[in-house]
Amino acid sequence: MAKANGVGLGLAMVSAVAFGGSGVAAKPLIEAGLDPLHVVWLRVGFAALVMVPVAWRHRDLVRRRPGLLAGFGLLGVAGVQAFYFGSISRLPVGVALLLEYLAPALVLGWVRFVQRRPVSRRAVVGVVLAVGGLACVVEVWAGMRFDAIGVLLALGAACCQVAYFVLSDRGGSGTDAPDPFGVIAYGLLVAAAVLTVVARPWELDWAVLGNAADLNGTDVPAWLLLGWVVLVATVLAYTTGVVSVRRLSPQVATVVACSEAVVATVLAWVLLGEHLGAAQLAGGVAVLLGAFVAQSATPAKAPGEPVAGGQPEPGLAARESAV
Repeated sequence: MAKANGVGLGLAMVSAVAFGGSGVAAKPLIEAGLDPLHVVWLRVGFAALVMVPVAWRHRDLVRRRPGLLAGFGLLGVAGVQAFYFGSISRLPVGVALLLEYLAPALVLGWVRFVQRRPVSRRAVVGVVLAVGGLACVVEVWAGMRFDAIGVLLALGAACCQVAYFVLSDRGGSGTDAPDPFGVIAYGLLVAAAVLTVVARPWELDWAVLGNAADLNGTDVPAWLLLGWVVLVATVLAYTTGVVSVRRLSPQVATVVACSEAVVATVLAWVLLGEHLGAAQLAGGVAVLLGAFVAQSATPAKAPGEPVAGGQPEPGLAARESAV
């Protein structure tokens, strides 16, 4: 169990690091002239193309688990990114990011009140530490302003992130659990189709990708930055993320995912020259401490074990199998 928990935690950290590096690579592309939604579409669309062979290999999933694939693609991939980019158009990035990463608390609420399973006090403490540390990392007090629509969009991103972790976990339960890579492949394909309607890629300035983008004074080929966003920050991030949820649990994996903000801030400091203050350093320590406390509070799941451990209420397993 300890070994499985360690592997799951390691995969969750790899996923957080990969996701955290997306902003550093995407920001120069946006500053070079690409619309943020176009960057999202390129990211998801090219990642979907990379995963097409995997989708073909697991094509039986379309018949076996259509609800899971549609939900993962619509909410876990397209929903998170669309709501987040909408929120940062109306709120400071730090505020939007903090609201999105209320997801660990929402996951605990899902486990406790929807699935009616016990949640340890240490897991709650871990969430509080992680969210509080995240507030310091993004310096939420800088430029705070209230916009009702922006707040709702950011909370929508948080809810979609909860769906990502819960669906990743549910897809791994039972003796007929679908292959996680197949779920990711079809999730990216569904998200790419949805984002095509939203982002309108026919208006994309493709010439930008043939030029260089400025990375803190260094000219880097735009296509190279896009390759990093697609292969590392999307394909690698999603695959390691889904597998880690199946080895840990949603409430633990979401807390570990808060370290994405720490990674993004540190990389922005090193590669983009953005200042990292004392409060942000202290917040990063709090996020990592919260992740450690949460993961040590919940044992790794055995194959087929439900989300939070413990005994499910009668009839719960039957209801979950319908997803």
